[in-house]
Amino acid sequence: MIVPVILSGGAGTRLWPLSRELYPKQLLPLAGERTMLQETACRLAGLEDLSAPVVVCNESHRFMVAEQLRAAGHSPADIILEPMGRNTAPAVAVAAMQAMTEGYDPVLLVLPADHVIRDAETLCAAISAAKPLAIAGKLITFGIVPTAPETGYGYIRAGEPLEVQGQRPKAQGAIQNSKFKIQNCEAFAVAEFVEKPDLPTAQKYLDSGGYYWNSGMFLFLASTYLKELERHAPAMIEACRKSIDGAVRDLDFVRLESGSFCACPSDSIDYAVMEKTTDAAVVPLDAGWSDVGSWSALWEIGEKDEGGNVVAGDVLLKDTRNSFVRAQDRIVAAIGVRDHIIVETPDAVLVAHRDKVQDVKEIVARLKETGREEALLHRKVHRPWGTYECIDRAERYQVKRITVNPGATLSSQMHHHRAEHWVVVRGTAKITCGEKVLLLSENQSTYIPLGVTHRLENPGKIPLELIEVQSGSYLGEDDIVRFEDKYGR
Repeated sequence: MIVPVILSGGAGTRLWPLSRELYPKQLLPLAGERTMLQETACRLAGLEDLSAPVVVCNESHRFMVAEQLRAAGHSPADIILEPMGRNTAPAVAVAAMQAMTEGYDPVLLVLPADHVIRDAETLCAAISAAKPLAIAGKLITFGIVPTAPETGYGYIRAGEPLEVQGQRPKAQGAIQNSKFKIQNCEAFAVAEFVEKPDLPTAQKYLDSGGYYWNSGMFLFLASTYLKELERHAPAMIEACRKSIDGAVRDLDFVRLESGSFCACPSDSIDYAVMEKTTDAAVVPLDAGWSDVGSWSALWEIGEKDEGGNVVAGDVLLKDTRNSFVRAQDRIVAAIGVRDHIIVETPDAVLVAHRDKVQDVKEIVARLKETGREEALLHRKVHRPWGTYECIDRAERYQVKRITVNPGATLSSQMHHHRAEHWVVVRGTAKITCGEKVLLLSENQSTYIPLGVTHRLENPGKIPLELIEVQSGSYLGEDDIVRFEDKYGR
């Protein structure tokens, strides 16, 4: 049985302003109609003996992850919530422990949620062909056949071709003495992992033919990974065990015990295990892969016009070449532009040369340092019950457009510093205000005084839309005192 472990904990800061900390790139449809998370789950449809995925994500993304998988027709076995990011090695460790709770020892297929793979059939074929080697005890990484001297990726140097002796499994966990090769699959021992090179070194790697891009995708038995992690990072596995032992179920989620997990050493699978184990193997993969790590990567994989431009949204170009221009809320016009990235969202605009897109993360860091919300949130904010969007604000007032999904309910809450006026513009609202319960339809309104406990529900079959006008001395989202919340916030 192959259990996909989808790692969905990244922040995607290099794709700001589209990717934000609380709505990162894996939850966005960057390379198609489906989000990158949905694409990751759906591209495995060609695999046999595939179980429901285990997803590891940030606690703040949990409802969006669950809803996106549901919308794509996937019901995960578990969604494990990280109280804070500790890199990939601990994330996979807790997923492996969770996958083994029923006494099974499955093959884990570790996939980042934010990659593009154009040829899913080739990927599935490589996974299926490499599975016997994983069952035989190897830790497999998929090395991407390089197409250019890329300086933004780490590399894997392949060693000797693999021929495994004495480990032909009749069934999972069974061993019989013989000698066999993996059918229809090249596999090599890993000679070494190398860091991101400079351009001349990357060209040398490309010319040699023995180097592959490090994809961050892995295949191994859960027990094999945990055994190697115990050998090479005992403090990490101990912290992960404590966090799993203290985990609790919350709706559809597994909440790790926070103290233990936050105290866990932070390291990648490569550093914690793959660079130290003697059982690492690399399987070459040529399947149209990209980690979409920057805006220039999106330009590279995008469909280009006659000028080499990739455009999305309401865009007008004149004398513009080899640029990426994306408009989300307004028309964007570019004249005489060469090799640039232009990305417009309702609350931010990015203009950068394609050679400088790796520095976008420094802009995000500066936004965080100054407390700017644009590093964390879009103007439209997603909640488990729907969305809200700030459409106007000034001193002592703020106007929001609120959309509540059919059947959804906001928390029972109160504010110390603001009062609210609600005007229903679509659907039906059930409103509890103090001791009163109101049912309002389109063009009806009500007033929520400061300090009064209230609740908003959508009892109807269509989305509820209303305009909320807040007024008061402080209008921050942290001025919410929750008394009861079906979403466990």
